Amino acid sequence: MQNILVIIHAAPHGSERCLSALRLASALAGREGGKPQLRLFMMSDATVAGLAQQNDGAGNAIPTLLAQLAEAGVPIKLCRTCALARGIAELALLPGVEIGTLPELAQWTLEADKVITF
Repeated sequence: MQNILVIIHAAPHGSERCLSALRLASALAGREGGKPQLRLFMMSDATVAGLAQQNDGAGNAIPTLLAQLAEAGVPIKLCRTCALARGIAELALLPGVEIGTLPELAQWTLEADKVITF
């Protein structure tokens, strides 16, 4: 089984990079047979995508995809430093989304067979 780490830096709004990352992660998580071990780490402006009670104006695609990934058992972490810098570290997060640390990201990176960044 492959171990895949997806790192998202792109803001959830303003471009489609964050949405594209989540769509790819969703496709990987939903594969029939041979599903990879998938992990998602969100940094920089992508951290705001993990906040609860957001409406992205496009049918809530981003919160919906994050919720589906969490329900599928995909670990989803937001960079603590990035969340603190944006004043969101203490705000309510979507279910299944947690604050993570750079040491955790470093460990996930070492364990990954593939790292994909957006």
